[in-house]
This record gives sequence, C-alpha cells and structure tokens, in this order.
Amino acid sequence: MGNKLYHGAAWYPELWDASVIEQDIALMKQAGINVVRIGEFAWSNMEPTEGKIDLGFFVKMVNLLHENGIETVMCTPTPTPPIWFTHGHPERMYVNDQRQVMGHGSRQHACTNHPYFREKAALITEHIARANGRLPGVIGWQIDNEFKAHVSECMCATCLTQWHQWLEARYETTQKLNEAWGTQIWSEYYHSFEQVPQPGPAPFLHNSSLSTMYQRFSMEKIAQFSDEQAAIIRRFSDAPITHNSSVAFSVDNERLFRELDFASFDTYATYDNPANYLLNNDLWRNFKSGRDYWIMETSPSHAASLASYAKPHPNGYLKAEAVAAYALGAEAFCYWLWRQQRAGCEQPHGSVISTWGKPTVGFPNVLEVEQARQEIEATILATRPTQAEVAMTYSDVSKAFLKTEPHQGLNHRGLTTDFYERILNTGIHRDVVPEGGDLTGYKLLFTPFLPYISADLIQRAAAFVAVGGVWVVGPLSGGRTEEHTMHTKAALGDLEQLAGVETVYTFPMDGSNSIGSAFDIAAPLSLWSSVFEPKEAVAVGTVTSGLTPGLAFLTEKSHGKGKIVMLGSMPAGDEGEEMLNRLIVHYADAAGVSLRTDVTIGTIVAPRHGADCDIWVVVNMDGAGGSVTLPQDGFDPNTRAIYRAGRLEIGRYEHKVIQFHR
Repeated sequence: MGNKLYHGAAWYPELWDASVIEQDIALMKQAGINVVRIGEFAWSNMEPTEGKIDLGFFVKMVNLLHENGIETVMCTPTPTPPIWFTHGHPERMYVNDQRQVMGHGSRQHACTNHPYFREKAALITEHIARANGRLPGVIGWQIDNEFKAHVSECMCATCLTQWHQWLEARYETTQKLNEAWGTQIWSEYYHSFEQVPQPGPAPFLHNSSLSTMYQRFSMEKIAQFSDEQAAIIRRFSDAPITHNSSVAFSVDNERLFRELDFASFDTYATYDNPANYLLNNDLWRNFKSGRDYWIMETSPSHAASLASYAKPHPNGYLKAEAVAAYALGAEAFCYWLWRQQRAGCEQPHGSVISTWGKPTVGFPNVLEVEQARQEIEATILATRPTQAEVAMTYSDVSKAFLKTEPHQGLNHRGLTTDFYERILNTGIHRDVVPEGGDLTGYKLLFTPFLPYISADLIQRAAAFVAVGGVWVVGPLSGGRTEEHTMHTKAALGDLEQLAGVETVYTFPMDGSNSIGSAFDIAAPLSLWSSVFEPKEAVAVGTVTSGLTPGLAFLTEKSHGKGKIVMLGSMPAGDEGEEMLNRLIVHYADAAGVSLRTDVTIGTIVAPRHGADCDIWVVVNMDGAGGSVTLPQDGFDPNTRAIYRAGRLEIGRYEHKVIQFHR
C-alpha cells in the first residue's frame, strides 16, 4: 500500500445517479477521504441475472476515484447473493439452530458451505479480480463482509454432510469420537459418523463436545471459504487482501487471518466504553505481526438500524479514536458509511454525508480527524509501535467453549474486556495476543478465561517462564480438555504439575460467602473457581471464609528464571478491583516491566520508536482530561513545542505527540 495514513469510508455508488457520484467525490476530497471501499453488497448489480456478469460500472468507479486522488479497496459481494440464487431454492439457504430456513433479504441468508454458493461465489470473484485486479487505483481487497455477524452455525443438510466429513477427518473412527466425547452418557453413543446430529433443538442441553466441536467446524469452514476467495484474487492481483471482522462474530479470527495479508476490524464501541475500542486495536495489531492493521468501519457519530440506535459521539471523541488508532498501529481509519442510505434497514445509521447531500452531525469531527491525520502522518510513518512487555492471551476458541458452557450467562467478550481494562488502567503498555502468538519479548503474560489451554500454549508459556517471564493463569482457565470434557487425572490437567499445585476443589463461589486475602486486602471471590493445595508452589492468596478456608486461590512457583502464578478465582466488588490492581502491579514489578507510565485513567500513552528516537502519543479518551509524567524533556516533532520533564496535563479528547532523544 502507499506510504501514507489512510482516512476512508464505505461507499455505494451503485445506489446513486451520476450527479450524486460527482457530488460525493467532490465532498470526499473536501473531507480528506483518500480511500473508499466499494462493491461488498453489489452482487445483483454485477450479475443481475445468472451468468450475465458486467463489471464495467465498478471499473469506471475505480478509475474515476483514482483520477481524483482517491484509492480503492475492492470487495467481493458474497454476503448478499441475488434473488436468482435464492428464489425457489431453500436448500441453498442458511438454517438456524431452531431449524428455521432463512428467506431472501437482509444479508448472510445463504449457506456459505453449499457447493452451488461456492461455485457462484468463485465465479463472481474471478470476474471482479480479472476486471479490477491490475487497475492502479485498487490498493487492497476485502473478502465478503463481517463473516458470521448475524448468523452463527448453519444447520442445513449441506452442513450436516460436511460436519460428518469433518468429524471423520478429525477422529478417523466413531470409536475414537465416542471415547473423546464420552457418549455413553445419556445413550449418546454413535455407530457411524452419519448418526452424529447437529446441535439443534433438543429437550435439554447437548453434549458439550458436540456443541463446541460444531462451532469449531463452522469456524474452520468459513475460514476455508475466505482462503478460497483469497486464492482466486491472488491469480489476478498483487494487492493485499483482508476481511473486516470483530471479536463479536462467530469466527476464529486467528485462523481467519492466517491466510490473509493484513487484518482489519469493525467497531461501534460507544464513547463511554473506550476499553472496548482500545482492546480491538491492541489485539488486531498482533494478528499479522509487523503489518499495520485497518479499522475498516466505525461510525462518525452513532450506529443505528431500523430497530435501534446508539449514543452519538461527543464532539472531539472521533479525533481521539483516530489518533489512538494510528498511534497504536492502524494504517487506516474508515467510516461506515460515506452517504447515508435512503432505503433499506440501516437508514438511520450515522454517516459523513446525509442522503440529501449535506454534512451530518459527525462531519465536523471527520474534518478534525483529517487535520490530525495530516499533523501526525510524518511522525507515524517514520516510527513503529513499540512492542509491549505485558500481554494478555485472547482466544476465539475459548469464546466457543464459553458459548457452550456460559455458567450463569458469562460472556467471553465482556470478561476479556473487563480484565483488559484493569491492565489498561494501571498505565502499563499492553498487547493482546492470539492464543498461538509469539511470546518473544514479553515479560508478563496473563491468560484468563481459557477453559481449554492447549499443550502447545503450555509448552511455549513454560519456555517463556524458564527464561524469566511471569505467567499468570486464570481465572476460569485450564479446566477443560480440547474435546470440552473434564480432565480425569487432575482438575487442571498437566497445568497443575507445572504450576506446583493440586486442585482440591472446583465449584462456583458466587453466593458461598467465600472471602480471599492477598496483597494485604480481603475481597469476595466469585465465578467458577479452583482452590489449591500448594505442592512446590507457595500460597499468595488464601481463602479465609466460606466453604474452603485455609486453601489457596492464588499461588506462585518458580520455574527456571521466572514464575508461574495460578489465579483460581475472580476477586469481586470494589475490594476485588483493588486486589486485581495490586496483583497486576505486583507481578509487573516482579517481571521487571519498565514500559509503563503514571498516566491517569481515561488517558493512554501509545509508545512508538524510530531509528534514533522514542515517541509518546498521549490521548485523552474519556473526555475528562488527564495527565502523565514525562521522564525527560521532549518536543512535538510537528510544531517543535518543548515539553519539560515532569507533569503534563492533557485536555478533553486532546492528544499530544512527544519525541524524546535517546
């Protein structure tokens, strides 16, 4: 891609006439939009009747944009198959877990595993890639749109057949499957793979292995579809390929991005939840290591549909979002959408320009983003994000486990965001790393809410600890096997011996009046918990009341040059928040973490580095202002303003770029 920061929007020229298109491009140039994405829902425009494909309009649009200095991310239109594909063909459609067959309309209504869908999707993608792949205006590709955003696991007949094939490839024999899943329970024993059902309607709950493995099957199949699409595009284009995903969707993002060139995400986090927004940046930075990510969608003001709307951003917040994103490693900050839609189900959604061609309430903020982009671009392009010394493990596979076994409504996204926010609020610079991510360079690793911890992760984390790292495991981590069954040799499997503990009990501590004491504070304990008898470990946190007084809920054990820490329960309430804060700071100190600041809560420091300098980009995200202590004198590389060592105040949604000489 170009040596620039991108400021973009989704655009749907197929919905408007030539005069509106001309007006849009003029307004884009005024707003500083230098990239748009097109085509993602336009299958019926490209192929109005089956087999009659014409890409001339979109070639014209790419060239017109390029002539006006605006580059294009070209999309494949596969989330919205036309009526000729769907009408009279219920067998091609998505079927939900209640066995309801989707009809035409909305999007994601087709089963992406159906062979005829794959055939037609491959054909339209090949035509688009042939027509647009070598155009100078096309700088990137987006496959489909938001896989599994509105749907999850399909229960159609096609998926049932492919499910059986997937099971046979995985287990080889039904005997191995039955043993792995424990199917003698409730007479679930299977004599052939064809007998294994999909986890649809049932009087009670399905076997945990069945439910979780069907999710993993679905995640793998949608990733394979993405792989197929990418392979077609690469035959005709050298431009990099992505998909716009989210932690909220029923996908395994780590697997999905494995065969793509760069990672991008969509976010509609509201202004009063900046941790939600920042977590995405700290995670997507690590899906394609060394390659900048894109924010492909965010609203310039508010998200909305016919059924709902979110709170509009306060003035100034959009600029804070954009500067934080660029500083944390984003190459692009893009809106959904450019011109408000005059029809359909998202008419009320926030946009840059209204249907009648006038600026929206978000437009002045878009101009602020463009001004900030121009001011910081040279500095951002001359530096790279500095790797954090502290990381938190993220796993979409664990999301599947917690969907199967949510206990009392636990939500994976909420749990991980809350834990991440506690790290964020300490002022420690942090990464969120995929389960299979490289641990090189980190000093402290948190692995919460991974019911299943793979042997590979245990091995790599043990090696990380042996050379001096500190690994904090839990809560809710390690208690399930890969097949979503219980361990039988120890409650937490092989993890226990490594951690030097014996898990005495596992049970839900909510409502049990359990109190734990650690770091000179006592707090209620909550969630499904493990309590330990230290063997080679030592107790750091002890249960003082409830069902298990005297046992440990927090232990540590030396391993090589580092430590393995087991957090068996989640401290709760205000006291629990303070305990977790002390835990994070204590182990950051123990690990020798130095990449941290005393920045006030609600303001962040994004560190970057160049050949001979270090950069701090300080951004207030909560609208309340904040402050941070500068360790030495610095200056703004754009304005040359001097910042003296000591306390620096940051105003409401303000940002400052500070360069330090080494």
